Amino acid sequence: MTPDFWLERWQQGETGWHLPEINRHLQEFWPQFNLPANATVLVPLCGKTLDLLWLMSQGQRVIGIELSPLAIEEFLNEHQLTAVMTDAPPFRSYQVDELTLLCGDFFALTPAHLPEINAVYDRGALVALPPELREHYAAQFKMLAPNAAQLLITFDYDQQQMTGPPFAVQRNEIAQIFADKTIIELATFDVLNEAANLRQRGVTALAEQVWKIE
Repeated sequence: MTPDFWLERWQQGETGWHLPEINRHLQEFWPQFNLPANATVLVPLCGKTLDLLWLMSQGQRVIGIELSPLAIEEFLNEHQLTAVMTDAPPFRSYQVDELTLLCGDFFALTPAHLPEINAVYDRGALVALPPELREHYAAQFKMLAPNAAQLLITFDYDQQQMTGPPFAVQRNEIAQIFADKTIIELATFDVLNEAANLRQRGVTALAEQVWKIE
């Protein structure tokens, strides 16, 4: 899962993870976070998700991190947004009202790049990473947003049936990598019928799980 892998996926238009609608779990469970107006939400590996706009509509300041400049350009063009662009190596920043998009490697982020983060929304970031990177990913949040609550959405299936991404992330691993946090399982859904592409790749049972980590 090198950066070139993801950049090539965007170049080839192989972005099956992108949803053409706002995530239903975000809409259902986000109110439980009771964030004040102007709270800052971090969205790692954001792609061009519509969830960024929905979070803004809830009165939040939103910071998305995305490796691919093409993804950010498509997001801005598709929504007819004009951004103020600033180079701040190793990132390029795109600012549109209360939305900031940082183009660069999530693992290069330090607290100096961010304001105080009040919440994190992860729909497809953790499941995009192989096991050897997931501990590092969780450690990043402990550094970048130590006091932030997180809405995390994962998949669970028999990893022997398919190589990721998306990867299976099971309860015991979540408990391990977020061992210093309170982990609340908000819901589990059987979504195999909604995942034709994963069925074609050999998956015979697929659970989508929603977590609150605080």
